Amino acid sequence: MRPSLRIAALALFLFCPGLALAAEFDGSQLSAVWAVPFAGILLSIAVLPLLLPTFWHHHFGKVAAAWALAFFVPFTVIHGVSAASVSLAHALLAEYIPFIVLLTALFAVAGGIHIRGNLHGRPAVNVCILAIGTVLASFMGTTGASMLVLRPLIRANDNRVHKAHVIVFFIFLVSNIGGSLTPLGDPPLFLGFLKGVDFFWTVRHIFPETLFMTGALLAIFYALDRRLYRRDGTLPVDPTPDTRRLGFDGAANFALLAGVVFLVLLSGFWKSSVAFNVLETEIGLPGLVRDLGLVAITLLSLHITAPKVHADNQFSWGPMVEVAKLFAGIFLTIIPVIAMLKAGIHGPFGAVVSAVTRADGQPDPAMYFWATGLLSSFLDNAPTYLVFFNTAGGDPAVLMSTLAPTLAAISAGAVFMGANSYIGNAPNLMVKAIAEDRGIRMPGFFGYMAWSCGILVPLFIIATFLFFK
Repeated sequence: MRPSLRIAALALFLFCPGLALAAEFDGSQLSAVWAVPFAGILLSIAVLPLLLPTFWHHHFGKVAAAWALAFFVPFTVIHGVSAASVSLAHALLAEYIPFIVLLTALFAVAGGIHIRGNLHGRPAVNVCILAIGTVLASFMGTTGASMLVLRPLIRANDNRVHKAHVIVFFIFLVSNIGGSLTPLGDPPLFLGFLKGVDFFWTVRHIFPETLFMTGALLAIFYALDRRLYRRDGTLPVDPTPDTRRLGFDGAANFALLAGVVFLVLLSGFWKSSVAFNVLETEIGLPGLVRDLGLVAITLLSLHITAPKVHADNQFSWGPMVEVAKLFAGIFLTIIPVIAMLKAGIHGPFGAVVSAVTRADGQPDPAMYFWATGLLSSFLDNAPTYLVFFNTAGGDPAVLMSTLAPTLAAISAGAVFMGANSYIGNAPNLMVKAIAEDRGIRMPGFFGYMAWSCGILVPLFIIATFLFFK
């Protein structure tokens, strides 16, 4: 779509209040056919990079836009401009824009910090880097920790023969499981925090599960990495010259990172009655202040970071652009899928909702863990968390006490199983794109899932019997 048409469409939606009638649609009345565009964009992400890599590299944004239009145009014709405009506004203003603004801020700030020095990617060193990144993820988000730790890890292993496995385990640990202990770690937990879940509830209730997964994955990684290191050795010449000591360039960005954390926390704790209604989407003042503050931090980081720091980090907007374009299509095509899930047992996916309830009517933590996790593997894990949060009753006081095992299962499933595919969590695609930009040949969509099914799924089965009976 030409820029002029995009601007005209945006102006139409924002400045024609006659279109903004209350037009919510009932997911129970939708056919499963409406999920085809969403399935299409997922299959495109999975298959086209393998079959048509050059085409995909140059036109992935157009492919995402085509699938978005394949949903949005028929939806507008059948359900009317009102329903379409309200749904589009909610997807963009309440979900996509805050999502991308936060990711962009973390990407820019982390990209402005250069960890100086060249570690050598021996197995023990790699384990230490992965462990540090995993811990950081719960305090600066999986995206922030991924962007901060990924580049030093790639640099440490740039003289290794085989290194794709290092990035795969990085996605498992730093980009996903590490974010399970606080609402700052991963968007699903932040949504729970906004719903009333105590800030420290997750660290108290899923710490054993997180420790089990982290310890098991680090042990498996060490055994695999040690074997490959001994078998393949290293390249004759290390592309990165040795330096005398480690250090930080662009350290002022640590203060900006603290600002990101403060704004996210502020938006959760600050209660305000001030809100703006745009096409039936309510934008609260705390969220607006957070997003504007994050934009300001992004611009300030770009302004104060020396060009040499970006050059040393090989900083590029390419990975962020790829994530932004693909998730724009995902957030739009997921609209009917989420509506059908919210319809509960009366919707096309009613079997999924029924499966998480025992015969006596009580929730089944094991089924909640797997249902939330499997959907989070391919849908965005934040709305999936909300669907099952509400399916379990939606009362944070009850979920934190009487139904604590159920809330723990929902939280762990949403965060842990986001590692099952590249599209399970936003940092996954970003890490893949950065690694490939650095010359690492990453597995394709199904190749990555072979890793996750072979390593993660058995661990999830063990965790089910240990923690979610």
